[in-house]
Amino acid sequence: MIRVLLVDDQALIRGGFRALLEIEDDIEVVAEAVNGEQGVALALEHRPDVALVDIQMPVMDGIEATRLIAADERLSAVHVVVLTNYGLDEYVFNALRAGACGFMVKDTEPADLLQGVRVAARGDALLSPAITRRLIGEYVTRRPDPAPGALDALTRREREVTTLVARGLSNDEIAAHMVISPTTAKTHVSRAMTKLQARDRAQLVVLAYESGLVTPRPRPG
Repeated sequence: MIRVLLVDDQALIRGGFRALLEIEDDIEVVAEAVNGEQGVALALEHRPDVALVDIQMPVMDGIEATRLIAADERLSAVHVVVLTNYGLDEYVFNALRAGACGFMVKDTEPADLLQGVRVAARGDALLSPAITRRLIGEYVTRRPDPAPGALDALTRREREVTTLVARGLSNDEIAAHMVISPTTAKTHVSRAMTKLQARDRAQLVVLAYESGLVTPRPRPG
């Protein structure tokens, strides 16, 4: 059973998500919060598998709530998916940096919401390669100066794999590029995330750019 926490200040949104999720035999909504502060408290109380967190809320916004959840070792198994009305924007990028495993727009199709919850519950990043590329192209160029030495713990293979992840390649595409099996590619990615203390693939992308391992390509024109 996938246990879900809903964090949104709009009762209509929470009610709609609850109704949709609880139709499924493998998903249970364990609690609802009306702001980020309450969301963090309920995450500690219920230890959900997935927290669906709105970004813009009173008292405490979703970015700060995500940061607090990601920083708490007791909540290491909680996978935060941020909810937005606007798609990929600066708020979403900041939430990913704070520790969210991905994002969904609130008007997403019901089947996509259910799939997203299941993907997040497995611990996978809820970012397609196409979204990763957009994330890189639109926002990574605004990040701080590289942090030297951040990737020293990685082997040559792990650095190569991290570079390819940051370029938006899936595990299968990495395997084809490096002429290794998809399982080996996944292992390299997992080891890189462990060494860099990245909660998921989304944070690995951010770290690769912030450390200077990969630099944004200039936009045409």
